[in-house]
Amino acid sequence: MQSEWKNRYEIAVEAARQAGQLARRYFDGSFEVEWKADLSPVTVADREAEQMLRAKLLDAFPNDGFLGEEYGDSPGTSGYRWIIDPIDGTRSFVRGIPLWATLVGLEYKNEQIAGIAEAAALGYTYRALRGDGAYRNDRRIHVSKVGELSEALIFYSSLSWFVKAGRQDTFLELIRRTQRSRGFGDFYGFVLVAEGAGELMVEHGVHAWDVAAIKPIVEEAGGRFSDWDGGTSIHRPDVIVSNGKLHEEARAILQPADLGEPAA
Repeated sequence: MQSEWKNRYEIAVEAARQAGQLARRYFDGSFEVEWKADLSPVTVADREAEQMLRAKLLDAFPNDGFLGEEYGDSPGTSGYRWIIDPIDGTRSFVRGIPLWATLVGLEYKNEQIAGIAEAAALGYTYRALRGDGAYRNDRRIHVSKVGELSEALIFYSSLSWFVKAGRQDTFLELIRRTQRSRGFGDFYGFVLVAEGAGELMVEHGVHAWDVAAIKPIVEEAGGRFSDWDGGTSIHRPDVIVSNGKLHEEARAILQPADLGEPAA
């Protein structure tokens, strides 16, 4: 099975690189922005990058399933499924902020086994295969060893997500107990935790394609991924990523009662 994993992983790393470069050409040029029904932006770069990934990965592995943010779910029969966000951080992308990435996640029988975050505008590829470690380009990355919440750096995307979820008070209490907070949202906060630049990333309002690639990267770097209840599903709207040492303490502060159904 490991050879099948590695084969898919190596092809996915190259496919993510090519899709990221496609998106970067639009980022460095001009494009029109459309708005979806949920008021999130989408561009031709999102659509073309996902089409490229869908073509390359399904040409190589036609029996695999595929879930993409822009074109939905295509079931497979192999037990493998690709979960794709062609541009994670489209709100940054359309404002000229380089904190966006092409995310390619791979799962086998519902276990996330590989992830790539191709940050083309930054020149970084974050990647991991289960059992093989996590890397930024060719450098092995690890979470930090900070063991006190009062010394921790915490990342998040936007306070508005916590307000919408009615969780602003618990989130602000967690912020109060940490040393510093930074609004490095989307993929970037997660990979910063994976490479030891911070200790916590907390989000609400995510989808499977936002975190499927992230989970293996964080875990292979020695960190921990869960929802606010402590479960490991990628299909919850709430997520917390940590260096492992601060996970339960931070989760206890968030302590959700009932977060309802996953975000649409």
